Amino acid sequence: PAAVHPAARPPVVPRAAWLDDLARHAQPPPRYDDKVVAVFVHHTDSPNGYACADAPRIIRYLYAGQIGARDWDDIGYNFLVDRCGTIYEGRAGGVDRPVTGAHTQGFNHRTAGIAALGTFTAGVPVPQAMVDAIAALTAWKLGLSDIDPRADVRLTSSNSRSRYAAGTTATLPALAGHKDGYMTSCPGAALAARLPEIRESAARLQGRASARAAGSLTGTP
Repeated sequence: PAAVHPAARPPVVPRAAWLDDLARHAQPPPRYDDKVVAVFVHHTDSPNGYACADAPRIIRYLYAGQIGARDWDDIGYNFLVDRCGTIYEGRAGGVDRPVTGAHTQGFNHRTAGIAALGTFTAGVPVPQAMVDAIAALTAWKLGLSDIDPRADVRLTSSNSRSRYAAGTTATLPALAGHKDGYMTSCPGAALAARLPEIRESAARLQGRASARAAGSLTGTP
């Protein structure tokens, strides 16, 4: 059935823009969940002073590190966003499908990972274009399952190396920071501080009422 609160799909640059022939490698078919009910926001812990035209090269470097030193089958994030607000497809499988990523240990199922290119520790400005792009992407992905970005959702941990023992059902924000599910400072204090704003912006893009008018937003998908 059609979502009650859909949001427009923002432009997404395909993998082909950053994954050149030299970087390609054999990988297993993508895995899928039934839907996406939460989004985890990350930062890539990489330099901030890049030209946006260099974003594909930076993503290719991140990909090489994850399939190389970490021996992953693909880049872990479903999406990456540069400081100019350009959204890139990350993990293979189709941007409009619920691809199982490798971004938040214990909580990769029924979630999407969005990585902000850069390092956003305390005091570091977060570009507004990046904030707006994350909001638009979140609104669209969660809107496909009719999830309010300001709500809480229940997710079951699959790995005891997360903040929750395997099998534990945790209540987490539908738009969460990496640190909400894993012991880390990611996405950095500066970006984490923008998450409430991003939740509200994403909810508006879904055509939802303000938080005050909506009342309680907690729900179970």
